Order: sequence, then structure tokens, then C-alpha cells
Amino acid sequence: MKFKTLPKLRKGDKVAILSPSFAAPGAWPHVHELGLQRIANDFGLDPVEYPATRKIGASKNERAKDLLDAFRNPLIKAVITTLGGDDQVTYVKNLSGKVFTDNPKPFFGYSDNTNFINHLWLNGIPAYYGGCVFTEFAMQGEMDKLTVEYLKHALFENGEFELKASNRFNDIGLDWGNKLLLHTHRRYQKNEGWFWNGDKYSNGTTWGGCVESLDDLLKIGVTIPTLKDFENIVLFTETSEEMPTHQTVRSFFRALGELGILERIQGLLVGRPKAWEFDNPRTDHEKALYKAKQRNTILETVRQYNKTCPLVQNLDFGHTSPQICLPVGRKIRIDSKHKKLFCEF
Repeated sequence: MKFKTLPKLRKGDKVAILSPSFAAPGAWPHVHELGLQRIANDFGLDPVEYPATRKIGASKNERAKDLLDAFRNPLIKAVITTLGGDDQVTYVKNLSGKVFTDNPKPFFGYSDNTNFINHLWLNGIPAYYGGCVFTEFAMQGEMDKLTVEYLKHALFENGEFELKASNRFNDIGLDWGNKLLLHTHRRYQKNEGWFWNGDKYSNGTTWGGCVESLDDLLKIGVTIPTLKDFENIVLFTETSEEMPTHQTVRSFFRALGELGILERIQGLLVGRPKAWEFDNPRTDHEKALYKAKQRNTILETVRQYNKTCPLVQNLDFGHTSPQICLPVGRKIRIDSKHKKLFCEF
């Protein structure tokens, strides 16, 4: 697969703000406004909302039109999503690829946006897994420094950058419905660092996303990279606030194995699992057990199909903070000897 080269942004550029899944700005406009202020003031960009951005219950056609219009608009230099959701798999596969190949530009999103990022990948357009308005730009209190660092790489800078582990993390949320919490800092914990397995040096092109969304792609039969493509892919995955059981995660990776995907990949990168949610507020000990069980399950399952590829877990991308805005469809190097990762931005 040959990928387009995406132009980097400059201060003052217009960026589209879209809700391809759930229109979170319609539910919590004060959070959205904080995110827009930071995009403008801290990053020097001009956010432009589209018609369905704040429209809760917007139809698939309305959301699809926003995506198409934003990419067609030559004044828009990047597209930033507000949040994820759970239904992109039902419509993004039907979008015209030509619109995007004729007008390539950076796209930022994760979780349900896995679906659109896969669509872009199949059309040779890189994207960035991360950087939503609500979860990154509108972080209560202040944005995480590591999050800001990698967003700036993605938005403004060319080259290869080392991915670094944060020394602390957060996965315990604050209620978006409470305006008084906008300036409250979340509780952070000491990060365990990355868990490495395998001593092979490897490199490849990134592809992947949220396990729950990737599982939908497999079940529904949406087109994904070919087995030939996977011979040059470094796969990345992470789980969402749904916090699937380790049995569910095992079934997903077993499916990848039986499909012949795992034996072909050049490496596997796994994001730190989110282990707390408002309807399941686990203790720190319970969170640690949940993450360890998932980590061991992935290692055990993957090694049944691929004995040698490097496997790195607990990375800083996905549904926890801080977040590395991970390039998709770009080259990544895995230096297992020195336990370092380097990715093209």
C-alpha cells in the first residue's frame, strides 16, 4: 500500500470539528467550548464546526455529508472529531474513496473512529489515532503535557519521533455534566511502564484501533487490509470504556489468528486498557488485576500464532490519559534490544 503525504498545518489554519459518531457537543456544550478555546488559543488553529457537530441524533447521511464536505473544502487543513460512539461501521464503508484521495488531509479520532480511519487506510491516506476534542483538548484542569507534545508532532512537525512512556496515568473520569469540574484536575496514578515480549528488531506500517470496533469490522465483513498487506503491518489495538472481559479479548485475538493475520504481522502494540468507568468504578487493586489478566491473555493468545514478533503492551494511546496521538498508515520501528519505539509523524 502506498500512502499519500499529508501536508502539515500552520498557525491560523482552519480545522473542521465534526461528530461522525455521537454528537457530544449537543449534550455538554460547555466542555466542547473549552476544547475549542484550547484549539484556538493553545494551538493557534481556527476551528470550524459543521451542521451535525452539535446535533444529537443526526442521521448517518448528515454525518457523512459533514465528512465529505470537510474533506472537499480546500480551506480546511485537518479534521478533528469531537468524540467516538458506536455506529460508524454502518455507514463509513459506503463513502466515496475518491473524495478523500483527491483531498487528503489529517484526520484525528479514535474509538468508533477506527472505522473511518480504516476507510482512509484502504484509500492510502494516513490518519491519527487520538486527539478528540472532548477527551484530549477539553481535559479538565489542563491538557496533559505528553498529549500536547504528540499532538504538536502530528499537527505541525515532520519526521520520526520516539514514542515515550508517561510516568503517570489517569483512567478515572470526571462528570462532564458538572460545569464546576471543568477546572478540576483528575487523579493520576503511577504508570507501570511498557511490557515487552520478544527480542526481535522490526518495522512496518501501522494499522489497527479499538478492539470493539475492529471486532465489528470482522463480524460484519467490512474490508480491511489484505493478508499480503499484513506482512508489512505493525498492528495496534486497545480496549474502550466498555472494558471487555479477558475472554472477549481472547476471542478477538484468536479470530485474528485463525484468519492468518497474527502470523503475518511485524509487531503488536497494545494501548493501556481503561479499567474504570462510572457504572463500574473499580478500586486501584481491581484495575490492576483487570489489566494484568488482559495483558497475559493477549500474550498467551498471540504467541500461539506468532512466536517471534515483538509485542509491547501498556502503551500510552487509546482511552486513558495522557495519550500519544498515534500515526496510522505511517512507518514505525520497534527496537526490542533497547526497548524503544520510533514512529513517523
